[in-house]
Amino acid sequence: MSANAPDDRPDAPTATSRQAVRGYRRIAIIVLVASLSITAVIGIVTLLSGEFGEVQGRVLLTTLVIAGASILALCHLTVIGRPVRAVGFVGLVTSAVALLLGLVVVWTPWTVDVGDWVGDAWRWFGVASILAASLAHANLLLLLSGRRRRVVRIALAITLSAIAIVAAMLILPILTDWAIPGPDGETYWRWFGVIAILDALGTIVLPVVALLLRDRPAPTPPDAAGGPDAASARSALDERIEALSAATGLDRDALLHAALDAFEARRGSLPG
Repeated sequence: MSANAPDDRPDAPTATSRQAVRGYRRIAIIVLVASLSITAVIGIVTLLSGEFGEVQGRVLLTTLVIAGASILALCHLTVIGRPVRAVGFVGLVTSAVALLLGLVVVWTPWTVDVGDWVGDAWRWFGVASILAASLAHANLLLLLSGRRRRVVRIALAITLSAIAIVAAMLILPILTDWAIPGPDGETYWRWFGVIAILDALGTIVLPVVALLLRDRPAPTPPDAAGGPDAASARSALDERIEALSAATGLDRDALLHAALDAFEARRGSLPG
């Protein structure tokens, strides 16, 4: 292969994308730490000076909104390198919309009548925030989407359904100006409580069940060309991969990509 030939290896773009995801995570962490630090400084200055005006309140709310968006972004980025990455991208877009709307409502003058659009901005900020938080919740659980155990997969589907129903039942009253559930919404909120309990139960129990019920290594068919020794070597390698996958929660492809990235980085650091 010549030096100018294009790199057709499938691992090359994958390694690049994984490095990009790591960079985005690092940025989100830096923004989160900076926002929380600014919030802490404002709180300390306020307590020591005894002054807390409108500007300080807006800055404090701004840093809290940015910190919340950064936490949600970290949750969404956990699945970007997995087959369910589409859910992560949707979550990132939703979080960005919630962040933008949050900044708008925070910095809109509080004492000036600026029209009904402020109420609409608050409404859509609530909707976007609920969607972003629900998708972040789902993305953390989707880390278990590669598990083959039927119990884990069924529990994951039930919990994800509960998350979606809880989000829908919170959004409907906001969008309908409380026409749903109406003046007599006791039954509505009772069912909301039931689904929310199932949501919390699945969130707590599912990772524990996935940890206890680890996937069994997939049987490796003997290879006539390689003989029994090659089949045995592949079986041992598959067992190591499956054990590491169960311990880390990463699927086979993610582990192999991480190993290749580490090998390439180590080879590049050796003296030529």
